[in-house]
Amino acid sequence: MTMTDTQAQPNGSANKIYFAAWRWHFYTGLFVLPFLTILAFSGMMMLWIAWIDGRDGERTTVIPQPTVQTVSDQAAAAVAAVPGGTLKQYVAPRGEALAALFRVDANGDATMVAVDPYTAQVIETFPRRSGWYDFFDNIHGSLMLGVTGDRILETAASLTLMLVATGLYMWWPRGTGWRRALVPSFGAGRNLWKSLHGVVGIWMSVFLVLFLISGLAWAGIWGGKIVQAWSQFPAEKWDNVPLSDDTHASMNHDRREVPWALEQTPMPASGSAEGITGITGPITVDSVDALARTIGFDARYQLNLPSGDTGVWTLSRDSMSNDSTAPTTDRTVHVDQFTGKILADIRYEDYSLAGKAMAVGIALHMGTLGFWSVLANTLVCLSVLFFCFSSVVLWWKRRPAKARRLAAPPMPRELPLWQGAVLVGLAVCMAFPMAGLALLTVLALDLLILSRLPRLRHSLT
Repeated sequence: MTMTDTQAQPNGSANKIYFAAWRWHFYTGLFVLPFLTILAFSGMMMLWIAWIDGRDGERTTVIPQPTVQTVSDQAAAAVAAVPGGTLKQYVAPRGEALAALFRVDANGDATMVAVDPYTAQVIETFPRRSGWYDFFDNIHGSLMLGVTGDRILETAASLTLMLVATGLYMWWPRGTGWRRALVPSFGAGRNLWKSLHGVVGIWMSVFLVLFLISGLAWAGIWGGKIVQAWSQFPAEKWDNVPLSDDTHASMNHDRREVPWALEQTPMPASGSAEGITGITGPITVDSVDALARTIGFDARYQLNLPSGDTGVWTLSRDSMSNDSTAPTTDRTVHVDQFTGKILADIRYEDYSLAGKAMAVGIALHMGTLGFWSVLANTLVCLSVLFFCFSSVVLWWKRRPAKARRLAAPPMPRELPLWQGAVLVGLAVCMAFPMAGLALLTVLALDLLILSRLPRLRHSLT
């Protein structure tokens, strides 16, 4: 075990800044480490469950036959399987050997029904969002704590950006050359772990930041209140069709299902003469499905039925929902339930720049771009788990023997350029409110409590 005097004061302005960065890195890591471990493990489980078994029965197999039954016949079988049920959604199979899926609601519960499209026979029924994928998704998104968990994870993700910044500053080569920074030195003891921790960190930092930003954009404060609010799809592009009081977010159930760029955009409303020609005959689930195929929805897509007097038929396909492997093919079409006219046809090209970035970012984050993205994301998850494990090893090897305290790196008494550090702190607080709240909480804790309890303060330093 390496013995270090953790109270020794660094010499020189550069060393003092380094030690200050190290101290922030240490305390930030202390908070975010358990959450990063949970996110990496749950994310990796979701990756492989989605690839191997799918979500909500989407990989239920059938034997292909020459004739496919009508969607209405399949839907009738699905509704009959759920007493008192109402049809809400049809999910077309992505391949000839896969079952069609129907969502049927009854007594406030949503049930998924897998139906053989060739025989219109029900294969199985199960509660919606009840599989292992959704179990880990609930952990990954909110720690199974609802809004509270969302805020905790947003705070952890925001602070992880600070962790990455301080880590890069500490590992950045200063007169030692880039080889040492990019290639591990296989020494012994703590030096080996430090080299591996730094090298893996510098290689993975860009990918980790991309994952953090795309994840934060789904978070309640930074994503929903700040970024998403000014990046939504402009409804005025819909040629002044009537708009509902509901937004696209009303189509979310238990988890995010609507493309990020559309969540805060109002839904169009049925019941006017507006729109362009879509369905010319009777408006049924079969004619809406035929329209979907005619206008370019091939293989898997989702058809949501109208809800209420102003509701619309909604046809959609997006990579976030695993409908396709290309986010640039995202598309959402709304059809008037009375006239059959197309009220809105929203494509990837219509998104704002931030919306386009998120469509691609979420697909990368979720690993829905094909098997290569599953493997790439697995590597990132394993790297994060290694960060967490190696950081504990580094602390264990550095701490003084029999120390009854955290043995944090010492804070320089006279920090040069402290004004710059204050400005950086203020910028972080304004850009990421939950990180700012955490920093202010720590400051208040230090000034109001730890300063009056020297023993407790000593144990935490």
